[in-house]
Amino acid sequence: MSGTVNGPASYFPSIERRYGRPVAEWKALIRSSPLTKHMELVAWLKSEHAMGHGHANALVAHTLAEDSGK
Repeated sequence: MSGTVNGPASYFPSIERRYGRPVAEWKALIRSSPLTKHMELVAWLKSEHAMGHGHANALVAHTLAEDSGK
């Protein structure tokens, strides 16, 4: 195995650098939101936290997958 991270997690280092918060903090924010649908959460991160679409989508996808046990 090469140790290369694929999928949504591959965005995590750049998310932390660009937005100044650890991924764990972003996941906690997503989980504490009253919103539950993927695209609602993506739109919320974009509008309330000025996050780019790809970064918001990666965080939401990874968080929801974790929470569903996938």
